[in-house]
Amino acid sequence: MHTYLFVDGLDLVARSDSRMAGHAPKRLLRPGGPLCPADTLRTAEVATQEWPEPGPDTLTFRVRLRGAAVIWSGLMYPGPDGRVVEEVRFRLEQYLGEVGRAYEALQGRPGR
Repeated sequence: MHTYLFVDGLDLVARSDSRMAGHAPKRLLRPGGPLCPADTLRTAEVATQEWPEPGPDTLTFRVRLRGAAVIWSGLMYPGPDGRVVEEVRFRLEQYLGEVGRAYEALQGRPGR
């Protein structure tokens, strides 16, 4: 099982590098995990190369909290208009709510 990270309806992992697959949800969504924002800049490894065969390449970006915004930077994927997306911002309350909702849903699944 792997995680899909959608931003504005686009799969960030697949659009960044189609060879990649997102890490397991329990790894990414856990409290204090890589997607958890902090005042200090963190590097989040979110995916690993799976195709054409498993490899050493990973997909990372930076996560930080700035005021009431969570910022993902160091991105490089084509947006809906074809322009390169290098940074996205989320409202802190909504971001934490979505990560928390996904984590709680994961906890209710057998074999988590």
